[in-house]
Amino acid sequence: MDEDNGSRLGWFVAGAMVGAGIAILYAPKSGRDTRRYISRTAKDGREAMESSGRDMMDKGKELYDRGRKIAEDAADLFERGKKLVQG
Repeated sequence: MDEDNGSRLGWFVAGAMVGAGIAILYAPKSGRDTRRYISRTAKDGREAMESSGRDMMDKGKELYDRGRKIAEDAADLFERGKKLVQG
């Protein structure tokens, strides 16, 4: 379920950007207002993607560390079992 959250956030941001683009095309605003809106929306989207990327990177590091610990424990158990069988 946690893995889907990053994906869902990415799709949400992409959908929001598409929706914003369509809204801009149909909004009766001046060119200056439209450019400001696009700039602000792009900045917000970039910040959301950076935050999501950091969260995903942290989660990946956590999973890597946990997997490495499990592999080390498995290797230790294997060696202990090997010694019991041999000795």
